[in-house]
Amino acid sequence: MTFAVHGLPVARGIAIGRAVLVVSSRIDVAHYFIKPEEIETEIDRVRTARNAVADELTKLQASVAQMGPNDAPHELAALLEVHQMLLQDDVLSGGVKHWISERLYNAEWALTTQLEIIARQFDEMEDPYLRERKADLEQVVERMLHRMKGTAAVLAPSPPRRKRAAAAHDDEDDDPTAGDGFDVPLVLIAHDLSPADMLQFKKSVFAGFVTDVGGRTSHTAIVARSMDIPAIVGARSASQLVRQDDWVIIDGEAGVMIVDPSPIILAEYGFKQRQGDLERGRLARLRHKPAVTLDGQRVDLLANIEMPEDTAGAVKAGAVGVGLFRSEFLFMGRENSARQTRLPDEEEQYQAYKRAVEGMQGMPVTIRTIDVGADKPLDGKSGSKQEHLNPALGLRAIRWSLADPAMFLTQLRAILRAAAHGEIHLLIPMLAHASEIRQTLSLIDFARAELDNRGAVYGPVKLGAMIEIPAAALTLKTFLKHFDFLSIGTNDLIQYTLAIDRADEAVAHLYDPAHPAVLKLVADTITECRRQGKGVSVCGEMAGDVAFTRLLLGLGLRSFSMHPSRILAVKQEVLRADTGKLEPWARGVLDADDPAAALAG
Repeated sequence: MTFAVHGLPVARGIAIGRAVLVVSSRIDVAHYFIKPEEIETEIDRVRTARNAVADELTKLQASVAQMGPNDAPHELAALLEVHQMLLQDDVLSGGVKHWISERLYNAEWALTTQLEIIARQFDEMEDPYLRERKADLEQVVERMLHRMKGTAAVLAPSPPRRKRAAAAHDDEDDDPTAGDGFDVPLVLIAHDLSPADMLQFKKSVFAGFVTDVGGRTSHTAIVARSMDIPAIVGARSASQLVRQDDWVIIDGEAGVMIVDPSPIILAEYGFKQRQGDLERGRLARLRHKPAVTLDGQRVDLLANIEMPEDTAGAVKAGAVGVGLFRSEFLFMGRENSARQTRLPDEEEQYQAYKRAVEGMQGMPVTIRTIDVGADKPLDGKSGSKQEHLNPALGLRAIRWSLADPAMFLTQLRAILRAAAHGEIHLLIPMLAHASEIRQTLSLIDFARAELDNRGAVYGPVKLGAMIEIPAAALTLKTFLKHFDFLSIGTNDLIQYTLAIDRADEAVAHLYDPAHPAVLKLVADTITECRRQGKGVSVCGEMAGDVAFTRLLLGLGLRSFSMHPSRILAVKQEVLRADTGKLEPWARGVLDADDPAAALAG
């Protein structure tokens, strides 16, 4: 039966494919693809875990048999027998083998996937006794997962796509696109995805994704846009409504997911998908055209990246530099089996920053120092329970770095050393106080002194500050005394100005980039920087939103930093713009009672 699930659109486009569910578990489960040659190893891991749990249950059964009737009720023996039966069930083991061999899921992912499928079958049973056996199955699987903990294989790169004939549950009769010869597209459905999860999935084969929670500028959404795939967040119960391997359509423009679409709906969205491909083809022709307005104003279109390897996509999209390298992604997903986090050392960071500089082929790279906290927790480095009550206002970004000077100095030394290989701009996030500025500058000087003492080679960097707290936007003169440039982080600026948690779908409708207060802070920052001859850019999501391109140009902005996937669309707007005519119009938008309406008009 066809039905629709609504959420928040965060990345445009149409995706049509099979649903891949990331199922929540009571213990942390890694989700990654394996290489084909690792199939037998992963099946072996499951078999070993099952045998270990079976031995454990056998020992328990033996000890129960030796107890008297007053010590061990007969129900306990019966329960252990049920667990043994579930453990040896062919549906469980056969299904796990299927997900490993056909979809190349790692063992834990395959096990939780098959658990979800069987659990739903239990839910549909009329007999209450049989329905309650779902809890027993969950306990058995949890035992296996605990046994497998710490024995995971090394994370592998994305697998080759499987042909539709090998796809899970594939059937020519119910496959709406059977016979077209293409690989089976996969779309990811999850309750939530951490930035570290997104970073892993970024390297894989998904054509789109949907999450139950999140907002338009949550970091899950941001990474989705960098992947240039259709995505919806805040879809509430999507992961409960969609079954593993359902055919789904993701409409990233409207924020709608259609489950089990009819042939007519499929045809309609197939047409929309082809139209989108044609539009991308037209935009691709602008790749090598300079971003210059009709009245001769040059505009720098820069890229936001998460990892050094992203520079290839930035160059391909026609970026003239990196305006934001989110260095925190180098620190994520590094937890080992002992639940300890090994942070990247100076040499590892240096090599990563060096690769980014070399990847941009002589163009500048702006590296933001680590920004963790709020919706970007760092494994093993979470703060106190009290802090978690409001993490967006807690120990995050520069506050985190200043609270751990050794970690911060390690990063600063690595960045300074990488600056010997090309132009690097050093960007500090979430500054608000003059004391923080002084501490930061002092540590940068200290890092240089440490490198001098070692005789290490390093290069000059331009220093910049993020304007993402209203207090910073209201004290610009203090910032401009110390920094060469400013970068407006509109995502957090909107969040803090309007007191909206940008990762919370419950208040997402109040997150308004066109709010008069937000626009005034942005406009005043651009004006003051230009007046003092200092560089200024916008690196938040507003920079890549074509609805705001003309307004930002009219306010005097000449440097935009965005996801590479958005550069060509923004460039098209720049090429059509006349800033002389846009300036009075932009001032009119600022003065309007309803700026959003003025923007649309």
